[in-house]
Amino acid sequence: MSPVFPMLTVLTMFYYMCLRRRARTATRGDMMNSHRTIVSNSRTSPLNAEVVQYAKEVVDFSSHYGSENSMSYTMWNLAGVPNVFPSSGDFTQTAVFRTYGTWWDQCPSASLPFRRTPSSFQSQDYVELTFEQQVYPTAVHVLETYHPGAVIRILACSANPYSPNPPAEVRWEILWSERPMKVNASQARQFKPCIKQINFPTNLIRLEVNSSLLDYYTELDAVVLHGTKDKPLLSLKTALVDMNDLEDDDYEEKDGCEMDALNKKFSSAALGDGPHNGYFDKLPYELIQLILNHLSLPDLCRLAQTCRLLHQHCCDPLQYIHLNLQPYWARLDDTSLEFLQARCVLVQWLNLSWTGNRGFISVSGFSRFLKVCGSELVRLELSCSHFLNDTCLEVISEMCPNLQDLNLSSCDKLPPQAFGHIAKLCSLKRLVLYRTKVEQTALLSILNFCAELQHLSLGSCVMVST
Repeated sequence: MSPVFPMLTVLTMFYYMCLRRRARTATRGDMMNSHRTIVSNSRTSPLNAEVVQYAKEVVDFSSHYGSENSMSYTMWNLAGVPNVFPSSGDFTQTAVFRTYGTWWDQCPSASLPFRRTPSSFQSQDYVELTFEQQVYPTAVHVLETYHPGAVIRILACSANPYSPNPPAEVRWEILWSERPMKVNASQARQFKPCIKQINFPTNLIRLEVNSSLLDYYTELDAVVLHGTKDKPLLSLKTALVDMNDLEDDDYEEKDGCEMDALNKKFSSAALGDGPHNGYFDKLPYELIQLILNHLSLPDLCRLAQTCRLLHQHCCDPLQYIHLNLQPYWARLDDTSLEFLQARCVLVQWLNLSWTGNRGFISVSGFSRFLKVCGSELVRLELSCSHFLNDTCLEVISEMCPNLQDLNLSSCDKLPPQAFGHIAKLCSLKRLVLYRTKVEQTALLSILNFCAELQHLSLGSCVMVST
């Protein structure tokens, strides 16, 4: 027999022993990695410092079905461990937003949509949750118990709400986003989207929802944040997600970045003095304005850098008759308002909903903007704008004499005495005071002086006696 065969046999046995040794080592390592120690509502792994924790507190939200004086169907039910999951059905212990379907937008008191709203911005409501420990997120699980499918975007914030020192910078990063899609099931599910990696730890997570495709109210039971204490290495899977974020069909990551451009690009004077502008030199001024009217705000920022002619058109106040800044809430600040100020002297519809929180917009910055741009305002949306105070409402009442539509829903930090200023807006036809601290005295004054008022929303106004 050839001596080659014994040698092959020895090599085969040696290879088999190595495989057995490696398998035994891997098994022992897997057993150690699977070990968890539970601390309060989180569990960690001693080897990879993985933390799994439920929400500690609900710190902000745009609406809920329940009352401010109750726990039934309120956003506060999202804090802590699940109350209902994995059961399915309609339970009062869950978190429920105020609307579903399209009927809310079709009722007589509904406002018309803003022009120039990016098609990628579809969010209707939101809720912000804090967690005990700051981690680098690896997964976010949403426990949905009834009519799932409303969550369309998940974000993380760099600010720690429990830190005694204010952060030098507040950043919001999109972990996952998707356009609204109909889910043909009403049973409970654990929603586990594939999130992207971020380069900062977080314990503040924001869910944004769109319920327009639902047949009934969606109900959420809990949110679970998975993460590591140490910054993980960038994986191939995460890199692929990041590449997808560059596509035009994805959500508004790139539009968010363009809010920084509002602070710089519009003010740039470094434009070439080219001798010709092509066919644009032959077009009437009004026709160019009509063409540019189809562009979004970030696109106007980009176009303003091409030549002096288009810069002039992009800065024309007629381009800002309707100005919707809500899609850019994560980056809009005093500097943004300052650079937009000169272009908004003719603005009639202004949407600042969800903006200015955590110090992004100051009372003085808002007041300066309205003193220049408030005279022509007919409609002002300020839902969930928590920077508002008594001074802001006084400025609105003095600088916006033509205001007909005012939305202050979920501005729950406004003091009761601030609402007395609204009585000075004698042209008001629509007033939304949902989830505010308006009192009966201010309300009677508003009803007395605002004779043209047609639509008044007082949902969850617990300081108004019935």
